[in-house]
Amino acid sequence: MAEKKLTSKQKMFVKEYLVDLNATQAALRAGYSEKTAYRTGADNLKKPQIQEAIQQAMQKREQRTEITADKVLEEYAKLGFSDVSDYLEVVTERVLVDRTAEGEPISEIKQFVFMKDTKDIPPEKLAAISEVKQHKDGSISFKLHDKRGALDSIARHLGMFTERIEHTGKDGGPIQTAVDLSGLTIEELRNLANLDADAKKDDS
Repeated sequence: MAEKKLTSKQKMFVKEYLVDLNATQAALRAGYSEKTAYRTGADNLKKPQIQEAIQQAMQKREQRTEITADKVLEEYAKLGFSDVSDYLEVVTERVLVDRTAEGEPISEIKQFVFMKDTKDIPPEKLAAISEVKQHKDGSISFKLHDKRGALDSIARHLGMFTERIEHTGKDGGPIQTAVDLSGLTIEELRNLANLDADAKKDDS
């Protein structure tokens, strides 16, 4: 079990990470230093034993709640692939608008928009409606959930927008970076050293 390999702080980090999937906030709630929470959270997510613990915890939660990634994706699909024609019907009719001096009817072709009866709308389509209002004049308006947001969530879930950028240094090795610290004051150098020390202490 991955959990046995973790320190008490790391176990708490895993537990807090599952709350909102925010690594920085999870690090803060787990008791890591506020100054290094962002860096610590990101570093924790890279550690194999923590990754394994998070996956195991997520699997246990899926079994407990019966909420799986597939079910979430299905709900997003209901919102993302909804169409206004699922709810509205356009009816074309000839209507009487006037009469001639001789009493002959004058008609025009007009189109009317009606909202479909809910019994005629499939349940999965009804899930995409966020609001229905009936106004004082008897007219009805409705609003759908955020279609674009749902499609973006589907795309991220499927990895459609993932960009992979790989960098290597000389001969395929890691990139060597050099930082010029000559312009820093003694006080700034001390602060930098303290920050690094705090990060290492938080990892314990």
